[in-house]
Amino acid sequence: MAEEKTKKPFENTRVIAIGSGKGGVGKSTVTANLAVELSEMGYSVGLIDADILGHSIPQILGIKNKKPMATKDGTIIPIEVNGVKIISMGNLMDKDEALIWRGPMLGNVLTQFFNDVYWGELDYMLIDLPPGTGDVPLSLMQQLPKAEILIVTTPQITAADVAKRLAFMAKKTNSKVIGIIENMSYFICDNCDEKHYIFGKSEGEKLSKELNALLLGEIPLSTLVREDSDKGIPSVLDDRLDIKDKYNLIATKLLETE
Repeated sequence: MAEEKTKKPFENTRVIAIGSGKGGVGKSTVTANLAVELSEMGYSVGLIDADILGHSIPQILGIKNKKPMATKDGTIIPIEVNGVKIISMGNLMDKDEALIWRGPMLGNVLTQFFNDVYWGELDYMLIDLPPGTGDVPLSLMQQLPKAEILIVTTPQITAADVAKRLAFMAKKTNSKVIGIIENMSYFICDNCDEKHYIFGKSEGEKLSKELNALLLGEIPLSTLVREDSDKGIPSVLDDRLDIKDKYNLIATKLLETE
């Protein structure tokens, strides 16, 4: 394991940082389900919850009360569930403990997640960024210049407009925006079986064209997805939903961008 630490982090791994301009667009839910879907497709996947202050990955993936192990030399062994190796501050701190940290401290945690965790050989590393364009996204783009950026937005004009800021930051740090995922795109009514565009329509597509990035997919709004997240169940594993097909298409398109 000591030899692993001497390598550059994720030297032979495709790193995809998943971000959004604002909170509340379902970015962490998208990240978690995409990670599980890539694992279901046979890839070796890691997931870093880089939303240090607002972590939700442990809840979504059902590992809220689990703690990672550590070796004698201090190397952290990530938690593994559904074939995905995961590290999150939510699994390293006491329940309901509040963190009040400044930017440099957050960057140090990210560095430790990169270098002090035994990830092994991975095909993909997904990084769930905090919303916005603060210190953590900037630190990541500086430390992992080969990381690609995937933006999650909703059909709301305000959400798409704010998401552009993350794309502009990526451009300034020479990070490539590889795709857009529009979450909560529409709602299918149980009674009439028709699509209802509750939050607007086509802003993800417009954003993808403006940024010259691929629209990877449009994920519907569903109460079952919320229920799954509350129970710690990835929606791609829920037979009641057709969500798996959506994520499989997104993952397939993602592979084609490599």
